[in-house]
Amino acid sequence: MSEEKEKRLTIYNTLSRTKEPFEPLHPPFVGMYVCGPTVYSDVHLGNCRTFISFDMIYRYLLHLGYKVRYVRNITDAGHLEGDRDEGDDKFAKRAKLEQLEPMEIVQKYTLGFHEVLALFNTLPPSIEPTATGHILEQIEMIKKIVAEGFAYEVNGSVYFDVEKYSREDDYGQLTNRKLEDLLEGTRDLDGQDEKRGRLDFALWIKAKPETLMQWPSPWGWGFPGWHIECSAMSTKYLGTTFDIHGGGMDLQATHHTNEIAQSKACNHTAPAKYWIHTNMLTVNGARMSKSAGNGFLPGELFSGDHPLLERGYTPMTVRFFMAQSHYRSTLDFSNEALQAAEKGYKKLMESLSILEKLPPSASSSVDISGLEEKCYAAMNDDFNSPILIAHLFDGVRIVNSVNDKKETLAAADLEALKKLMRTFIFEVLGLCDESKSMGGSDVIGGLMNLIIDIRRTARENKDWKTSDKIRDELKAIGVEIKDTKEGVEWRI
Repeated sequence: MSEEKEKRLTIYNTLSRTKEPFEPLHPPFVGMYVCGPTVYSDVHLGNCRTFISFDMIYRYLLHLGYKVRYVRNITDAGHLEGDRDEGDDKFAKRAKLEQLEPMEIVQKYTLGFHEVLALFNTLPPSIEPTATGHILEQIEMIKKIVAEGFAYEVNGSVYFDVEKYSREDDYGQLTNRKLEDLLEGTRDLDGQDEKRGRLDFALWIKAKPETLMQWPSPWGWGFPGWHIECSAMSTKYLGTTFDIHGGGMDLQATHHTNEIAQSKACNHTAPAKYWIHTNMLTVNGARMSKSAGNGFLPGELFSGDHPLLERGYTPMTVRFFMAQSHYRSTLDFSNEALQAAEKGYKKLMESLSILEKLPPSASSSVDISGLEEKCYAAMNDDFNSPILIAHLFDGVRIVNSVNDKKETLAAADLEALKKLMRTFIFEVLGLCDESKSMGGSDVIGGLMNLIIDIRRTARENKDWKTSDKIRDELKAIGVEIKDTKEGVEWRI
């Protein structure tokens, strides 16, 4: 990539509520922190959308030549059921339900999280730190916040003093809300609450005798609050100020707002230059949630084993479907939309197969450099994947027109189109050809060769009934075979 194209990248910054030119603090190095999963249950699709979106962002930054340190944490301690520091610890509650140790719960769902993201073809982060692995860093940060006068200890718990902090800085800057408005949205403290202010939040929580996960601290045995872990780990691995902090928009009002306050109180500087937030999922127009009965897990989406799904959809179909909406837009799941995405994804993969076989002509009747400019312009405009996909389908039309002898491509332009399509489909969007990855299996490939051989024998014997039955039965399970001049081709 040229330096000129790198400079054109703009990112919508939640902090300023505008698109800003991307100017890293220490180019070519980029530090990016994304809030990871709370591993007490199976990862849900809303989380998957966030991580797939940031995978695309990560991939594009790498493509532009940046050296990215991508940090994504695992929350395995300190996350209570309520954002007001109330209720049970989520890990302890699930451990009791399943009669397991909390770290068995953590291991089980961390492995499941990695398996799902591998199916979606996401790249692993550079560092994946855990909350339990950084208790000391969190305690040290809390000690410094207390020393700076922005936190107080009550009966073994430590709370952040939001109103005191607000006298020196803007607590609601990320959501553009005034402190008075935030206070109106919270309920009064009852006599049992230890906090001084309604917006104060826990940095350290005193353990009960029966608490399963607890550590020693200057304030007694306890465990960290949910918000402090990200501030401590991002500071450790990316410094007191880094380039990009990201996560789902549901984290913006509480978790990320508290992260900024903690980091500024401790380090006297804003933690991140650019804040990026992904939008939520809906199903048939309604917000996806377990309580509404319209939430489904990735495994259910792949298998189709859910009342709202007509059938299953492959991981690449789902990834392509997600890329068809901008990461800041709501994404509505429906069978119709998924089936349309499936057709689009297959059309894209088929065009790549045709492209690889196209012979060059003496001259070109199509402008490939113009198409390349449009693709980069789309991604440089706040990672606008739906516009990129529209331009890639312009590429598909070029491929089909050349294949139908309506357009021509000289050798250099043909290679340029191949590189362009491969780069944006595989390297940037992170898609892969599922038919080839599945067909690459020796067992599946061997079975298909056997089936095709049986069908060929049936056709030679004019046994059209058997031949058609093989073709139709394969199609019913998602395997398409085509008779061409070169022989029989098949794809999943």
